[in-house]
Amino acid sequence: MSQIIEVIISTSGQLSIHTKGIGGQECKSASAYLEQALGAVTSEKLTSEFYTPSTQQQSHEGRAG
Repeated sequence: MSQIIEVIISTSGQLSIHTKGIGGQECKSASAYLEQALGAVTSEKLTSEFYTPSTQQQSHEGRAG
């Protein structure tokens, strides 16, 4: 599976960062520069894939600003 970082910005300014195909703590490292650039993280949701050795996915949500 390819590695993907997806950034979604809603019309209200809510940001969501999703990493796909990046395992464990690597997904946090891969998206850290975006979190720093885009603002404070207001919530974090780790999916079950985060804890498995194969295909991982993680979501961060924050507000632009």
